Amino acid sequence: MFAVVRTGGKQYRVAAGDKIAVEKLAGEAGDTVTLGDVLLAGEGEDIADASKVSVSAEIIAQAKGEKVVVFKKRRRHNYRRKAGHRQQLTLLRITAVGDAKAAPKKDAAKEAPKKAAPAKKAAPAEAAADTAEKKPAAKKAAPKKEGAAKKAPAKKAPAKSEAKK
Repeated sequence: MFAVVRTGGKQYRVAAGDKIAVEKLAGEAGDTVTLGDVLLAGEGEDIADASKVSVSAEIIAQAKGEKVVVFKKRRRHNYRRKAGHRQQLTLLRITAVGDAKAAPKKDAAKEAPKKAAPAKKAAPAEAAADTAEKKPAAKKAAPKKEGAAKKAPAKKAPAKSEAKK
């Protein structure tokens, strides 16, 4: 069973056993939290009533995200400001979604590899289509550069003749 949960202003699609990093939540490593704002829930193609589903998770650790550099500059005003920021995160392991028990977790694990295999077959076909599309685009770009160079001398010629008059 899966659920779409909102926490920290973001939405996450979770299932039992998943690990996610969310905005900082109160608690220490080993504590159990309940993610109450469930937007959508279901199993496979079936959608369940989200108001009856609850998601419980275990806090793995409190951590910081990667550093983000904030650099401000205004040209010709000798104005430069550099600052850094590391977002506080909570690493969660989803323990249960709804009334799911051990048996449905095993079924979900069996279904996941079956769905992943057709996706891998489709991906190379899409990649081949993308490369085929990129090659003609590169050929079309080259004549535009040559055309722009030809137009520039044509504009300069009338300007010289006007200067002679």
